[in-house]
Amino acid sequence: QKCGFSELYSWQRQRKTKQEFCLHDGPPYANGDPHVGHALNKILKDITNRFYMMRGYKVHYVPGWDCHGLPIELKALSEVKGAENLSPMEIRQRAREFAERAIEKQKSAFIRWGVMADWANCYRTFDPKYEANQLRVFYKMYDKGFIYQDYKPVFWSPSAKTALAEAELEYNEQHVSRSVYMKFPLLKSPPKLTSVIDGSSPASLLVWTTQPWTVPANQAVCYMPDSTYSIVKCTTTGEHFILAADRVESTAAVLDTQFEVMSTCKGVDLADGSCAHPTIPGRVSPLLPANHVTMAKGTGLVHTAPAHGMEDYSVASHHQLPTDCLVDEGGFFTEAAGPELQNKNVLGEGNEAVIQMLQAAGSLLKEEKYVHSYPYDWRTKKPMIIRASKQWFVNTASVKATAQEVLKKVKVIPTSAVNRMLEMLDRRTFWCISRQRCWGVPIPVFYQKNTGECLINSETITGVIKIVEQHGTDAWWTLPIEQLLSKEAVAKAGGHDVLDYVKGQDVLDIWFDSGTSWAHVLEGTE
Repeated sequence: QKCGFSELYSWQRQRKTKQEFCLHDGPPYANGDPHVGHALNKILKDITNRFYMMRGYKVHYVPGWDCHGLPIELKALSEVKGAENLSPMEIRQRAREFAERAIEKQKSAFIRWGVMADWANCYRTFDPKYEANQLRVFYKMYDKGFIYQDYKPVFWSPSAKTALAEAELEYNEQHVSRSVYMKFPLLKSPPKLTSVIDGSSPASLLVWTTQPWTVPANQAVCYMPDSTYSIVKCTTTGEHFILAADRVESTAAVLDTQFEVMSTCKGVDLADGSCAHPTIPGRVSPLLPANHVTMAKGTGLVHTAPAHGMEDYSVASHHQLPTDCLVDEGGFFTEAAGPELQNKNVLGEGNEAVIQMLQAAGSLLKEEKYVHSYPYDWRTKKPMIIRASKQWFVNTASVKATAQEVLKKVKVIPTSAVNRMLEMLDRRTFWCISRQRCWGVPIPVFYQKNTGECLINSETITGVIKIVEQHGTDAWWTLPIEQLLSKEAVAKAGGHDVLDYVKGQDVLDIWFDSGTSWAHVLEGTE
């Protein structure tokens, strides 16, 4: 302290030199004590900064913290009895206090390690000015068409009651599912198979799934058009089944029976056929072509539930099938699933109930445990589901080519990491940025009460940003809608009354928080 060590950063910023080196500090997360990961990050950055300083550069380095998000919210609530009864503002206050304590612990460690910075002027993602800049970036992206709202299946955490992005998952290689082999009775024989299936002996499609709870949402059975399928006779029961030719032997072994192949056909020959839903009387499931059908496991025929699978949803969209979701935010069947399933957890007793329904309908051929890789919530460490819901997305496909070209110009060590990034950009066509929690920056959108139509324009966002700059994002929860949404903004959208609208309840993914840090920290730098 006597030698002015703590003033080193401000001293070098005052040097008269045109050379400037800027190192933007991606913020550490404010949810715990400092650890070796923090040391590695901060010390390597400090070595880099000092190297450039000693070469005569002025160094621009502003440390900061990522302060919102589910991990902080969960840790803060774990300290409270009856946390489920807290209001959103009570949760936000406790989460903020937790983050502030973590920041002070981490900051004192970074100072003790001798990291060169202006520690009196750090940035925090819950600071009002930071949040306002973040909302400006959000609206610019929305205005350019990079952000949109849509209803489609997303990874959903029942334990946290929120959507998650693919990057927030971890995979349990030893997850055990209750897989089932079931039959879908053929109702309408595909025209090209009428000579083979004459109706004198009933035939069924043989289908396998690891997620029986999704069967009530079934809308179709998919096949691979270019693959070969067999019509077989079960020597045990005399029933006729249709399944992929490559899966006949292995499926017969699993079912502890023998199949006699009566005829074969191409997948395309199954076109225009339909079958009966295995548990819901009167519902018809069409046979549809799809390229996601695999021959590596199962029967080569895929049960298709549009609300619970990305590929399933694509098939449904193409063929205009219903995409209704029968599962609520907590992972329980809704009233629409019927009285036998309502309020049952899909990963527990709901799954068991569906299996029992298959058994009662005579549709269940075999149930067995299946060990496989399965997505878990990386924070709660509990299983995920795929669930259709209305969310906000970044259209990463529209910026993919530009991002890939820019990334090729970046020097990355080790170079192998570049290929991994390029592959990731190629694979992920969208990024789900909405979260159903309250500790975060709100998505600044209003919804028409009757239609659900969203309202966001230059007038609405300007008004919200002005309030956030003064009061922070707490204002979204504390102020009445009349103070957040102006009559002029409503009139511009063709509306009549501010009270016809409600505030959105979603917050932004924290990766969006830290991902927009440049807009605040690098403001005015080149």
